[in-house]
Amino acid sequence: MSSGWRKISIVIFIALIVLSIFLAVSGTAMNNYTADSIAKEYNLPIGQSVFENQSIVGTTDPVQVPLLSNFAFLTHQVQAFDLHGMLIALSTGVVPFDFSTVAGEGINSYGNVVNVDGPGFLTFSGDKLVVKEPDNYVWAYSAPYKWLEKTASGVDVYEDGKKVKSVPVDQIKNLEYHNDYYNASTIASWYNYDAQVGSTFTLEKGMVGFSDGRNNISSSDVPKIFGQDMVDYASEYPTGSPILLYAGNYTEQGGEAYGTSLGSHPEYGDAIREVNARQFVDAWNGTVIPPNSTASGKDYVYFESASDASAPGGSAAHGVCPSARALRAAVTSEGFDLPVGMCWDEDAVLFGYNPAQDITVYNNHDYPVQIKMWTEGEGTGMGIYAQIVRYIPND
Repeated sequence: MSSGWRKISIVIFIALIVLSIFLAVSGTAMNNYTADSIAKEYNLPIGQSVFENQSIVGTTDPVQVPLLSNFAFLTHQVQAFDLHGMLIALSTGVVPFDFSTVAGEGINSYGNVVNVDGPGFLTFSGDKLVVKEPDNYVWAYSAPYKWLEKTASGVDVYEDGKKVKSVPVDQIKNLEYHNDYYNASTIASWYNYDAQVGSTFTLEKGMVGFSDGRNNISSSDVPKIFGQDMVDYASEYPTGSPILLYAGNYTEQGGEAYGTSLGSHPEYGDAIREVNARQFVDAWNGTVIPPNSTASGKDYVYFESASDASAPGGSAAHGVCPSARALRAAVTSEGFDLPVGMCWDEDAVLFGYNPAQDITVYNNHDYPVQIKMWTEGEGTGMGIYAQIVRYIPND
């Protein structure tokens, strides 16, 4: 670059600095932008989950506005010592919108998400657009996003509340829907033996009712935002269960472990009782309950029946009660109420309640807890244990 051109550039640069500062202070020829007007103008997804470096307007290119009516936005280039950007603005007649005029925490002047750890979400704070970091804990409730509904002639397939196709009854066995817990055979069995016309079968789950107020998300967005582990966890539990999707800055604190033994009741078949005791443990082990929420054990857990003349229907899932007593001791010692579906008797599970899906535990803490259950040994002397693990916040 020649010395003459260098001098001209310096003069231009100084002149632009002076002019931009003047316009920024005086507000001359400046549009009256607000957070609300920008949100409406660019159809910003208020409530949507976002991550570091994402643009709140969903584009990698900066938002451009007319220079003549937004001359003060040149101060953005001045502050960045971006002579090239200022020259482009002067030559093209457009300038990048300065989001600092309408945005606060979590958003830089180009409209990109900054200084946000974890899945934040776009919202308003007063008269500003902001991206809020997730709270220590974020939870929501699983809800059907894609499901089947039984009809008189087959099933209708729904997605996000809209019917997408109908499948005749003779084609149900050929459906390709499946995961680790169901397949076409499971669906056919549901249709033939369990469902009435109008009954539904959930294929994919979205998340609704977020604890921090962010938007509901579709089944395809759950793994993108919160990870595949959350999809797998939600698949294990009944639809409508509370799902702890995010936890940060906490310490695990184990409570006391409570145990019992299987014991022997040969009149009900000790082999069946051992199977049921282990199934109960599998149904509840790893269950995470968000603060002030109610949760059950896992779905798709099955129990063996043993003959019992005193039970409704003449049979019962004997063997679950020792496991239930261990769980009962752990949760009530934590200060929780007696689980729904249990009583204080030796036979802890009430008739008519599925030991997995129907029993519920309410966490009255202001932080999440996890239920851990395990067995030691085998046969009638098998030990069964339960423990509450607390997710204590660090701040």
